[in-house]
Amino acid sequence: MIEANALRKGTTFTDSGDLFKVLDYTHNKTARGGATIRVKVQNLRSGSIFEKTYNGGERVQDISLDHNEAEYLYNDGNLYYFMDTRTFEQPAIQQEMLEEIIPYLTENMQVKISSYQGEPLDIQIPITVDLEVIDAEPGFAGDTAQGATKPVTVTTGLVVQTPLFVNVGDTIRIDTRTGSYITRV
Repeated sequence: MIEANALRKGTTFTDSGDLFKVLDYTHNKTARGGATIRVKVQNLRSGSIFEKTYNGGERVQDISLDHNEAEYLYNDGNLYYFMDTRTFEQPAIQQEMLEEIIPYLTENMQVKISSYQGEPLDIQIPITVDLEVIDAEPGFAGDTAQGATKPVTVTTGLVVQTPLFVNVGDTIRIDTRTGSYITRV
C-alpha cells in the first residue's frame, strides 16, 4: 500500500478492483485544510481516461506489471496471437485492445506485452516500422510551390501521405506514434 501523495506519473495501482496508470499528478494544499491529490488516470482494462481525487492520508495498492518480449504471429477474426519469446506461450488478445496499433502490425514483429497476473494490458510496438507500398497514384509535380504529397496504401491497409516520388513496390519507414512518413528505405 502507498499513500495517495506518493502517486507519480507512470505509477500503476489498483483501486476498487480496477487497474490504473497515473498520467498526470497535482498536489493541492490549503492553509488549514488537508492536502488534496488529483490524478489523471487511465483504466488499463477499458482504456478510459478520467480524473480521481484523493485526500492526503488515503492509501491505494500499488502493483508491478510484468513486461515480456513477444512476437506477433497472426490474427483470427477478433483475436490476435502473440508468442512469448521466453516461454513460447501464445496469448490471444482481443482486437479492441489493439485498435491503435493494428495498422502497423506485421508478422514476426517484436513487441513488448505488459501484463498483470497473466492478464495482458498493454502492447508496445517499435517506434518505426518499414512497410511496402501496394497502391500509389502517379505523382505529378505540376505547379507546386511547397513539398507536394500524395496518399499511398501500404501492405497493412494504412494510408500514408508521402512525397510524390514514392511508388508501388517501394518500402517506406513510418512513425508509429504519429502515422507519418519518415523516409523511403
